Amino acid sequence: MAQLSVPTVDYTEYSNRQLLAIPLALLAFALIVIGGWYVMTGAPANLGLQFVGGSELRITDSGTTDKQTIRTAFDASPASIRQVPAGDYIVTFAQDTVDTTGDQTQLTALRQQAEQAGLSIESAASISASFGANAQRLALLGVVVAFVGMSLLVFAMFRSIAPSIAVVASAFSDVMLPLALMNLFGIQLTLGTVAALLMLIGYSVDSDILLNNHILRQSGDFYESTSRAMRTGVTMTLTSVAAMSMMAIAGFFFGIQILTAIGFVLVVGLLADLMNTYLLNVSLLRWYVNRGVKR
Repeated sequence: MAQLSVPTVDYTEYSNRQLLAIPLALLAFALIVIGGWYVMTGAPANLGLQFVGGSELRITDSGTTDKQTIRTAFDASPASIRQVPAGDYIVTFAQDTVDTTGDQTQLTALRQQAEQAGLSIESAASISASFGANAQRLALLGVVVAFVGMSLLVFAMFRSIAPSIAVVASAFSDVMLPLALMNLFGIQLTLGTVAALLMLIGYSVDSDILLNNHILRQSGDFYESTSRAMRTGVTMTLTSVAAMSMMAIAGFFFGIQILTAIGFVLVVGLLADLMNTYLLNVSLLRWYVNRGVKR
């Protein structure tokens, strides 16, 4: 059976500044993208229906139905139109984008417009803006609690602030990079992708604690300990990358958008974790072990 061979990196050839350069540059790029997105849209990411509220229709394909037909059937422009493997179309509308009269709801108005255009609706659902705001707060709270819990766990394990900072910095970058690319590739932030970002925090803590434990608790010099941690950590992460890549490809092939989005987020985040763990974290730990001695 073939085994993954992890090459040994000679860290003595690189200074701490050199190791930090790439992770910090990519983190700065991610923060610029997210900050620019916030300035332009008022949100750090493309918020999905669960976070902003809106309506969703599942329209049956009659054989002559296409995206252009669906667009012209409604007075308001749909936020998204996607076709699922069964042939049906999932059409979403942001909250308060459809004109209503009297006590008419947005969903009722959309149903009427679809029926007038001869479209057959298989199902319809609506999410209120207040529910979306609550979902936003809960998602943000979940991320904050995850970071705080992670920091406390690492501090309790190693009883030092430096390893805790290294783990938090690595996890923060692991989340920011895929979030920035989600904006650039038009992937929405939904409950599913928030769950993927929370999973990345778990992956990051796992790989960073493995590295910290080998360096700070086990015998051997710094570079020998780092090499041992890499053999396990890189194999573990690349295995996860392969599995998540297959999930993303399967989701794309079968038109399951949420699986594609989750797979994309996890693949990007796990690759970022490799970089942050064995460049950013290693440089901070080397500085800590040598107490600021230049390398």
